[in-house]
Amino acid sequence: MADDHHSSDDSDIENQTEFSGVLSKWTNYIHGWQDRYIVLTNGTLSYYKSEHERGYGCRGALTLAKAVIKPHEFDECRFDVAVNDCVWYLRADSVDIKQSWLEALESFKVESGYGTGSETSLKRHGSSVSLQSNNQSTASGSSFKRGSRNLREKVAEIDTYKDILTRQIDTLQKYFDYCVTHDARKESPNKESLPVIDFKGEAITFKTTTAAVIDTLQHCAELVSQREESWRKRLDRERERRKHTEILTQKYFEQLQKSRNIHPGPDLEEGPHSVLGDDEFYDAVESGLDKMEEEQEFRDRLKSGQIPVTPPPISPAVQHRLWPEIDKMVKQQVAMARMGIGECGTGWQLFAEDGEMKMYRREEEVDGMVVDPLKAVHVVKGITGHEVCHYFFSPKYRYDWETTLEHMTVLETISDDTLMFLQTHKRIWPASQREAVFWSHMRKLPNDQDRDGPDMWTVVNNSTEDPSHPANVGKCVRIYLTVCLLCQTRVHPPKDGTPITRDNVSCKITYCSVVNPGGWAPASVLRAVYKREYPKFLKRFTTYVINQTKSKPIMF
Repeated sequence: MADDHHSSDDSDIENQTEFSGVLSKWTNYIHGWQDRYIVLTNGTLSYYKSEHERGYGCRGALTLAKAVIKPHEFDECRFDVAVNDCVWYLRADSVDIKQSWLEALESFKVESGYGTGSETSLKRHGSSVSLQSNNQSTASGSSFKRGSRNLREKVAEIDTYKDILTRQIDTLQKYFDYCVTHDARKESPNKESLPVIDFKGEAITFKTTTAAVIDTLQHCAELVSQREESWRKRLDRERERRKHTEILTQKYFEQLQKSRNIHPGPDLEEGPHSVLGDDEFYDAVESGLDKMEEEQEFRDRLKSGQIPVTPPPISPAVQHRLWPEIDKMVKQQVAMARMGIGECGTGWQLFAEDGEMKMYRREEEVDGMVVDPLKAVHVVKGITGHEVCHYFFSPKYRYDWETTLEHMTVLETISDDTLMFLQTHKRIWPASQREAVFWSHMRKLPNDQDRDGPDMWTVVNNSTEDPSHPANVGKCVRIYLTVCLLCQTRVHPPKDGTPITRDNVSCKITYCSVVNPGGWAPASVLRAVYKREYPKFLKRFTTYVINQTKSKPIMF
């Protein structure tokens, strides 16, 4: 520390002691809270990945001059530092560490609230200034005292006044002592021996200085009272918050369930009024999907015995109550799938292309939710349309290729080619968990383009209602879907008359889907997910079919 306390006070801003330590910082929606090395120095808050990486430069910095520092309402170890739209969410290991950081941050803001130029405090002048100059200061500087914002500055003024009053009292005391010991009328007719002093002037300046001290003390008392009142109100608010934490939390989750609307911050999830950036929302969804794929690679494939399938009923599907809807929807979806891109009217956009795979979409929204119709065309060698539809329809294979699937139940076996499913999909934070109830129907179609060629096959899935599983009553949001997989086998017989092998067959796959997510999500995020996931899904599924059939007889 410098030997001159006053000079060091005035140079705090320029030579502030560094304050540093490890805090948890909310990094992003992929990695969440991460330990970071935080440094406060020269009015700047910086962070590094670790203390050892300081030599490589900081990863980010905030200037605290206009920062807003806010303790978290519920988390006792967390606080936020915001400069305009940039917010750092920070968390300490304990309440004491958090309080130390808050005091360090707030102390800089207090010290930077006044300059070190012409606004020099009285303490800097010391007690050696002339009484006259201090009197002028007290007489004409009332606004200076009242303009002081800092209790420490007021204490410095009182210290200065104490020195002035001490000198004044010493002067007056000497005069009074002389008068007591040398009565001018009896013992000392020589009046010139009296001390030379302007008694009236000393009395006036003493009164003025005393008044200034009283004024400053009153100001100090007001500051202390204000501070005490502020802390009392803060304590009352804290008690009130703690008292109602359970109620507020319950209301919070009720509001989340009803409107999906959450306050901004690390706890932000899906909501129609979310301020979560689309890029961050997409990063979180993308990371969740990647994680599911990694889990899929290491997970043992589930076998058919693990899937509850009820025995098929005696009556065929044509007698089922849903058959008119099933038959109508299948014919409609097959007709749409067989139309060329130009025949479907305007609006189709090519949004993904990988070799012979091409994917198209039309941008459509219903009640603010993206329901873009999608259409993909893909040609795969070595497999047939019957094989593709068989593995897409059969429940015993679905866990093997559908990585987002958490649980699947066959609610009803209408017939061998028609099933009703309940599927629950893994939650991809920050979106809510989704589920779907739909019927699935597989059908063989005649090949109108080549009467002698192999038949076409299709699988159509369409959402339906099931009284035993009502929509949106639990934690899951119900999605509504219509999917059509249309597969046409192409055979290229060998010229030498040898038997047909898998090298001689290929399958043209047309995949159409319309999915209503059922709950809010950013439109740009959903479209980005479509662009990323649908091509990957088709490649993953067709690769699975190739691997399953390569050592088996061809199924036409």
